Amino acid sequence: MTTAELAGRRSGAELLAAAQAVIPGGVNSATRLVGVPHAITAASGAYVTDADGRRYLDYHAAFGAILLGHAAPEVDGAVRAAIGGVDLVGWGVTEPEIELARLVTETIPSAEQMISAMSGSEATAQAVRLARAVTGRPLIVKFQGGFHGWHDAVARNVISAPDRAYGTDPLSGGILPEALDATLIAEFNDLDSVRALYEAHPHRIAAVIMEPIPHNVGALVPTPDFVTGLRALTAEQGSLLVFDEVITGFRHAPGGYQQVCGVLPDLTTFGKAMGNGYPIAGLAGPRRLMEHFSSAGGDVLLAGTFNGNPVSSTAAIATITYLREHPDFYERTHALGDRMRTGLTGICADLGIAATAAGFGGVFSLYFTDGPIRGYRDLMRNNHAAYVAFHRRMTDRGFLMLPLTLKRNHISAAHTEEDIDRTLDAARDVLRSIRDDGILTPAE
Repeated sequence: MTTAELAGRRSGAELLAAAQAVIPGGVNSATRLVGVPHAITAASGAYVTDADGRRYLDYHAAFGAILLGHAAPEVDGAVRAAIGGVDLVGWGVTEPEIELARLVTETIPSAEQMISAMSGSEATAQAVRLARAVTGRPLIVKFQGGFHGWHDAVARNVISAPDRAYGTDPLSGGILPEALDATLIAEFNDLDSVRALYEAHPHRIAAVIMEPIPHNVGALVPTPDFVTGLRALTAEQGSLLVFDEVITGFRHAPGGYQQVCGVLPDLTTFGKAMGNGYPIAGLAGPRRLMEHFSSAGGDVLLAGTFNGNPVSSTAAIATITYLREHPDFYERTHALGDRMRTGLTGICADLGIAATAAGFGGVFSLYFTDGPIRGYRDLMRNNHAAYVAFHRRMTDRGFLMLPLTLKRNHISAAHTEEDIDRTLDAARDVLRSIRDDGILTPAE
């Protein structure tokens, strides 16, 4: 009996109970435990189906890893062709690794060389270590609300409560206080907050790491002056600027958000969407920095049995090749994103709801507060109960949106104008119900 056949005989609640017997909490990442749907048994195009037979239009998209749609034939076909060829040998290099690096260095503006990893957390861990080794400095700067993975150097101050924002707000137990203290917190779109940290810690900051658009708190779009100013400030101070494009990379433009804004970082991390659901990530930069890795005779350890995995590399090659050969992908998904944001803005205005439909390209978020929203301080005005209720009730109606506060939504190549319009029709009813239930206060 196949796994699918076995799963098909059990309800979502039964599958979750079985999982909880052998997996802590029943899930392998804490944010997956959000109620119905408990378990997914099928995925195709823009839709997923749960163990109870309910079909959902998927805007969660595995936190954005699905870019072309579930089971995209261009990617899955390439993977099927690769299976049966070279598998994992852990020796030398394989053709897919070389081709992937070639594509990445041709596509990402700041990239001259790249290394492969299996997750965004691995990529950002390598970036932080490399920055410290190159500069000989101990401290890094991240922004309140930015998420860069689960490792100690960056696992703090993401979706912080107001009384913990900008202070010490670790994401986990088990992190040494020294690791937390070595990461400084600034405010996004506030260059003076970064400058103040340099003044307080002269010649000690190795790097500033940032999501060019902090999608882990929805979508804070940077001002041009902030990005260009940050580039100038880090260069002046002898620090590295790291763009964490694990979400923005390949989704908003082939070369990531750096291609959009025209600002080149020293290092770029990427992952998620580049493999359309297959495990793959990477770190890229100029040769002068990348040759600090031990593989090139440098002092920064580069190790990982699954780095450059041929099957995952093949998936990334297929995804990036599709994007390079179909530039209309960006025109289309950006237009659908605009259609969604414009529609949500109009609905909220009609219903007298104070809200801001934010986003970029095919990513959208509906904040329950007036704009403008530039940094995390503005997000502390958001009505979090309404945010979660909107996502929960949309999911209950068959539109899969992660019911956690400040989580974003994604439009893939598989979504259509009809999908957007059906979503907006449902959103009107859901937003009216949230208003009528007193979860939010109507705009004055």
